Amino acid sequence: MTNETVKPAGFINKLLYYVEKTGNALPHPATLFAIFAALIIVISFITAQFDISVTHPGTGEIVRPFNLVSVEGLHMILTEMVTNFTGFAPLGVVLVALLGIGVAEGSGLIGTALRLMVLSSPKKILTFVIVFAGIISNTASEVGYVVLVPLSAVIFLAVGRHPLAGLAAAFAGVSGGYSANLLLGTIDPLLSGLSQEAAQIINSEYTVNPAANFYFMFASTFFIAIAGTWVTEKIVIPRLGEYTGDAKPEEIGVISPSEKKGLKYALVAFIIISVILAFGTVPANGFLREAGTGDLLHSPFMKGIVSLIFIIAALMGIAYGIGAGTIKNDGDVIKGMSKSMETLGVYIVLVFFAAQFVAYFKWTNLGLIFAIEGANVLGSVNLHPILLMVGFVILTAIINMVMGSASAKWTIMAPVFIPMFMLLGYSPELTQLVYRIGDSVTNIISPMMSYFALIVAFMQRYDKNAGIGTIISIMIPYTFVFFIIWVALLAVWMLFGIPIGPDSPLVYPIQ
Repeated sequence: MTNETVKPAGFINKLLYYVEKTGNALPHPATLFAIFAALIIVISFITAQFDISVTHPGTGEIVRPFNLVSVEGLHMILTEMVTNFTGFAPLGVVLVALLGIGVAEGSGLIGTALRLMVLSSPKKILTFVIVFAGIISNTASEVGYVVLVPLSAVIFLAVGRHPLAGLAAAFAGVSGGYSANLLLGTIDPLLSGLSQEAAQIINSEYTVNPAANFYFMFASTFFIAIAGTWVTEKIVIPRLGEYTGDAKPEEIGVISPSEKKGLKYALVAFIIISVILAFGTVPANGFLREAGTGDLLHSPFMKGIVSLIFIIAALMGIAYGIGAGTIKNDGDVIKGMSKSMETLGVYIVLVFFAAQFVAYFKWTNLGLIFAIEGANVLGSVNLHPILLMVGFVILTAIINMVMGSASAKWTIMAPVFIPMFMLLGYSPELTQLVYRIGDSVTNIISPMMSYFALIVAFMQRYDKNAGIGTIISIMIPYTFVFFIIWVALLAVWMLFGIPIGPDSPLVYPIQ
């Protein structure tokens, strides 16, 4: 890591030094939200002293700031504090999804599946498989960082290629491809919950389902995997050249008979679950469709996506554990769930303060006022929709350089940008998608990304002098190529008006 007391030489290294220093100077995200909540209270008092008002474009109602420094405001803060927290949309969905993922991870299913995917690949498509596996690993949050990134360096070295190229390919898929996947992961219900909270500033009945960006994510997986492969083969590997370091090729552990048995059990469980889901959704009168209408978009199946993530991950994890012998009793299952919950201590504290901030922002009407005024300004500029969204991608990408947490950034940005874009006619689902693109493309060059220090440590196994500048120089081509690919894909989606997910249009009807 860069020495905090000595400024590095070179423009890029100096820039990265100041980015890292600025990010490290910020308070803990939980403290940051506590400060923001306090500021909202103060700002509500100040704005209430002036004759500030806007007209709601949908209802014609006059909207004014509400002063939280009042008897009524104090009562709301005291009486709603608990429900602000327990009713915060992302909290429950993340907890439930991670309980199931915890079983699959604790049993060894996820780690073994990743190893099998990479080890069984022909050498010619090894790079593609590594990038692709990195993208898929996002379903289980940090597993890709901890398992796949170091494993890919070992595999590349074992086949006579530069280990840092393998590490870069995996890191590009895991982190740069964070907004692409063939499956829904824990980040989907988390972001959709925040988007729903923000959308309800404009429309109190608006809901954002966890699969809101699924169609775009699904298509993106293949484009990003191909792009990541191209960058690795055409830019990164030629630049790194032949590896001359001290690290020696390691023997990669093959899938053991017990692990193979576990995978077979998990596959059987998946097939059984898939058949049951097919019976419930494919027939027009399926038991998982909406009663009466037979509609699938508004069915229990779609509304229960988070529950299905929990059930599928847990049952497959249990099946694998029984087959592989890693789960011997119910205590082992609970242990896996408990371990996943142990990692959420800081997140729960952060959510408490974030929930208060979001609630205060909504109560004071400041978000609505800012959205209406911001929408008026953007509307008067009359930017082309695609240019407007590209601008939002760039803004998010820049903010990501100093604030790494996707959920923390979206907690701050969603209450401002979702209402603003809704008033311009863009759906919350589209705004969330554009945010995710911007958040992904600079993940791999952001020193503030949670696992950046871990990647430095992995890299130093093969190059003792590697640091932040090393990672940035290797990963920045991925950032530019991913940005171009995703913006082009977004432009196509918007030009043809393709839905970005189930029941997720691009537009929001302005009344």
